[in-house]
Amino acid sequence: MSTIPETLPPDGQESDTGRMDGTSRVRIFAVLAIIVLYTEVTPLQFVMVSAALQKISKSFPTVGANLNWTVIIVSLAGGAAMPLLGKMGDVWGKKRIFVGAGIFFVIGCLICAMTDDWTLFLIGRGLSALALPTQILAYGLVRDLLPRKYVPLGLGITAAGVGFSGILAPVIGGVLVDNFDWHAMFWFLAIFALVMTPIVIFLVPETKVRVQERIDPLGVILLSGGVALILIYVDKGQDWGWGRATTLAWLIAGIVLAALFFVVESRLRTPLIDLKILLNPRVGIVMLMALFGIVMLTYQSYAMGYMTQTPGAHDLQETVAQEVVAQAHQSAGINLPMSAVKIFFDPGYTYGNGFSLLQFAAHISLFNTVVAMICGPLAAILARRIGARIPAIASLAVMIGVGVAFALAPYDWGTYAALSAVMGIGFGFFYASAPILLVDAVPEDQQGITAGMFGIATALGSGITLSVAAALLDNSPVRAHIDVMSRAVAQTIPQVFADSGYTTCFWFATAAAVIGLAFALLLRHGRTPTTGGAVLAGEPASSVTTDGSADIPKSSSE
Repeated sequence: MSTIPETLPPDGQESDTGRMDGTSRVRIFAVLAIIVLYTEVTPLQFVMVSAALQKISKSFPTVGANLNWTVIIVSLAGGAAMPLLGKMGDVWGKKRIFVGAGIFFVIGCLICAMTDDWTLFLIGRGLSALALPTQILAYGLVRDLLPRKYVPLGLGITAAGVGFSGILAPVIGGVLVDNFDWHAMFWFLAIFALVMTPIVIFLVPETKVRVQERIDPLGVILLSGGVALILIYVDKGQDWGWGRATTLAWLIAGIVLAALFFVVESRLRTPLIDLKILLNPRVGIVMLMALFGIVMLTYQSYAMGYMTQTPGAHDLQETVAQEVVAQAHQSAGINLPMSAVKIFFDPGYTYGNGFSLLQFAAHISLFNTVVAMICGPLAAILARRIGARIPAIASLAVMIGVGVAFALAPYDWGTYAALSAVMGIGFGFFYASAPILLVDAVPEDQQGITAGMFGIATALGSGITLSVAAALLDNSPVRAHIDVMSRAVAQTIPQVFADSGYTTCFWFATAAAVIGLAFALLLRHGRTPTTGGAVLAGEPASSVTTDGSADIPKSSSE
């Protein structure tokens, strides 16, 4: 029988984690608000940058489909850092690592704000990606610091913070990009984090939970290397040829490194993560649910930003015609009338509103994020009453329904707004229920690293989603056929794709959500009210088997 470390001392009394029992509600919720605001740097940068990709692409016209690495590298670098920083939080203190991640974010944003070089820009994005672990470290701080009765609500509000940032990010980003340029977004992000850092340092207490272990650097290298190589294969397979030996070598090497991670970790006395915890159904199923569930949330956000900011077909035809006329005048001194230029697209496309970033916020994203803000705490309240499993199932069912609707409905902004609002239910319920399920599944001294593995699952899912989307969209280009005075030429329109490309991606994301729902239905815990990871006094916390025949420490919700 495999065992899990005990959550409580042998006498069944609550261990001292620095919990703010007996503290005023004002103090408790002030600390929670500061923690949530500091984690806003993660969704703020994701929402802002994803929505502004169309605008950023103009500064890097030669990178083509590699532009998606603006977002992919955040998932890659942040995902690789999550287990390491999560473990460091368990060993050295979650608040200390929480603040350190924010400082790296500031450095990365400053680099992006001051460069137009693609390589330096990606380096800056990679450094700013180290803010991703602030989300999972926040879950640990909430569990350790808040009184037990407030933990589920605190986790729900932490998830709702993502919705809050979703409201502000497109609006602030829209004002900055529309009135200045995309560099202004990164100046804002750097200043925001810089202002919040001393507030966190002086007002948020440090958790007393510590694990007396050494950090395993080999595990970090194997895990992050494996994830990186797999993502590179998925992203570049379309260009290099999926079945070519040199391309498959990246995938095989990634799988080998990932397999070695499990082999090495199982033999170490102090592994990066206790595999007995990770492989237990209570934890492993939540991880798999998150891996597949994040696909729809990532793709919907990405697609809406691109589709609505793409010019309409008629407007794009006029733009191309104007460019042809201007080029003819510049190169040959010919004054062509616009009527002499005939253009049609093959295939045509029906989406495209030509929105600015601010218009995108007002017409689309606000509907999604306002609903998500409401549904995050609502999911936490439901978890306290009926358990977190039902909200998790509901979130994935919503994703499936909305994914099918996106694939079948006409492409117009009214449809986008309505479906995005419904998707907000799935968004809020998913980000609230998943961490609650994990908090109830693991002992507090394994919270940081387990949340780190959860972060890897979501980051890997997001990275794979964007890589697959890039490959499918690149396979559905729109070509402009230009006829000038009986002379015909054809050219591919960059960053404009056929309807079929987006539709195929929505079906892909829907299929992933179906798989995520199947895992949610298999969950054995989360069926009764959560208590924020508390364990009944006197109950053994170590009766766990990796085949699921016994549970990771029982809580009063089991």
